[in-house]
Amino acid sequence: MRLTNEQQQTIRSGVSTLFSSPVEVFLFGSRVDDTAKGGDIDLLIVLPEPVENHALTVARVSARLSILLGGRKVDVLLQYPGALQQPIHRVAQQQGVKL
Repeated sequence: MRLTNEQQQTIRSGVSTLFSSPVEVFLFGSRVDDTAKGGDIDLLIVLPEPVENHALTVARVSARLSILLGGRKVDVLLQYPGALQQPIHRVAQQQGVKL
């Protein structure tokens, strides 16, 4: 995994401040591959309950984490009961490493 312990902690704490319920955060994509270089940070966030405005929630999480991580690009997928599942969700679940 190509995230430092400090970056992992920043992500976990940054996400936890945005949700009232405990969530699970998974890293997937190129940052899971230790041999790759560069790349954005792809996260799957699993929520125990639905969110009211999916797009706004994704934008808030992505922006907050980008700021906390010094401007790095952060792509966010949400998974929650009733959410539409796309093929990328399956990839994230298969590749994902829990932070």
